[in-house]
Amino acid sequence: MNRRDALQRAALVLGYAVTGPALTGVLQGCKATPELPFKPVFFSEDQARLIAALSEIIIPKTNTPGAIEAGVPGFIDIMLKEIYTKEDQDKFLNGLDEFDADARETYGDSFSSCTTEQQKAFVKKHHDAVFSGKVEGASTGWWNAGGGGEKPFMLKVKELTILGFFTSEPGATQVLQYNPVPGPFKGCVPLADVGKTWAT
Repeated sequence: MNRRDALQRAALVLGYAVTGPALTGVLQGCKATPELPFKPVFFSEDQARLIAALSEIIIPKTNTPGAIEAGVPGFIDIMLKEIYTKEDQDKFLNGLDEFDADARETYGDSFSSCTTEQQKAFVKKHHDAVFSGKVEGASTGWWNAGGGGEKPFMLKVKELTILGFFTSEPGATQVLQYNPVPGPFKGCVPLADVGKTWAT
């Protein structure tokens, strides 16, 4: 559905025609933008929205918190600013720009402005391309062998998302096993007795 169709449907719901200035604004690209879940210190606001949407698709909210609720987008933002070298920052941002440009070419809009269904399909397409060897550097199998090419953008984001989530309080205490005051060490315990991986 394009903007004009959406406006016509909205007008029908409201029972009247959309006024000239409102119509002009929307057709020229004015639209509501997703709320930022954190205040970025490295990313621009548009980049921060993209990272937030992307990380939430990688670890969505279920019966446990998702990436956004666990503070993962802010974690990625701080990691890039404080830990990454300038070269690695630039590579990450170039990958992010290419990812968003592909979304615009595919759907006619930025990734963060796409529908949830479009975002999920788009992430799956990029994720599958990495593991099928269709992304430069991916076919070398560097993630198994420890070298051989630049890590694809999708895996950089996935790595940071998983790291941020499982080092957050919700990830460590609600998803992983956590015992702030551990008891005696038991070296051989059936996994069924534990239930899930330990955070510490």
